[in-house]
Amino acid sequence: MNNQFMLRALNLARKGKTTPNPMVGAVIVKKDQIIAEGFHPYAGGPHAEIVALRKAGNKARGADLYVNLEPCCHIGRTPPCTDTIIQSGVRRVFAGMKDPNRLVQGKGIRALKAAGIKVSIGMMKKDCEKLNEVFIKVIKTRMPFVTIKTAMSLDGKIATRKGDSQWISGIRSRSFVHKLRSQHDAILVGTNTIMQDNPLLTCRLKKKGIAHPTRIVLDRRNRIPLKAKVFANSNVQRVIYVSGPGLSVRREKSLTEKNIEVLKGKIGKSGFDLRYLMKLLVQKDLTSILIEGGSEMNSSAFSAGIVDKVFAFICPILVGGQQAPGPIGGMGIDKITKAISLKNMKVIQLGEDLMVEAEPCSAE
Repeated sequence: MNNQFMLRALNLARKGKTTPNPMVGAVIVKKDQIIAEGFHPYAGGPHAEIVALRKAGNKARGADLYVNLEPCCHIGRTPPCTDTIIQSGVRRVFAGMKDPNRLVQGKGIRALKAAGIKVSIGMMKKDCEKLNEVFIKVIKTRMPFVTIKTAMSLDGKIATRKGDSQWISGIRSRSFVHKLRSQHDAILVGTNTIMQDNPLLTCRLKKKGIAHPTRIVLDRRNRIPLKAKVFANSNVQRVIYVSGPGLSVRREKSLTEKNIEVLKGKIGKSGFDLRYLMKLLVQKDLTSILIEGGSEMNSSAFSAGIVDKVFAFICPILVGGQQAPGPIGGMGIDKITKAISLKNMKVIQLGEDLMVEAEPCSAE
């Protein structure tokens, strides 16, 4: 048993673009030497264990298999991995965590043990769970994993009193945001962000195989101009337009002619019902959502209880002004005891900016 082999499996797993599936890597070891390895490349593609076992061939007999997630034992898009593992003659299996999918949930482990294979579960468990935090959230709640990204001045302003916000953050921070975009299935913004900034919402990393996330636009009053940049290249990069009530037939036709998907949003007391919207989005295999909205959007997301993670970029400038917005709008709280607490906080420096990554304690 060696953590370095599980660490290798985790690093392999990260190479996959697997949404809505989990990221999985597998390493086959004999006499403390790696003889084969593989990862799950994409949903519907071969599973990591199968890729590694095919490479190993007969050498897999009597070897150890390291995999960050319990092998599957059901027929989905691909056959059960447990059958192939058993037939390969593998002696031991080290799995980082149980699969939370109700179709598995320990059944894969039991199948391997019943075939006489020794199974150890829980090696580097926290790391394995962290890697697939999106998958775990979706499986357990049928809701996507939601991240809020915000950038603010040292005095907590995301724009000036006249709405100017370009650029509060530095080059390193903006580059990191493009990396964040590439790691999410979709970017979500509201009307105010489009009207004030007119963003493209593309991922501008210059790496091969970078996927452009779906762009989701919320427009309660159906007033965003159809010439807005976010609607450009909709034939290449998917766009979902979430409308409020009263969307005209003519406007809907104009949107669909641009190859833009139209979703009819549900309106609550203070805007869109974001929990309802998240359930619709996860049904479209959008499992991770990056919110890049303004203070009101952020406030609505926290009020709806959908936020799982926050990235806050704090920049060394002072903006001032009582009318200049902060990162979270709404009515706010009346007592500090009602504030949303954050956990698992990390702080790193990006150029002159500080980036804070944290999770709300109330996240599901």
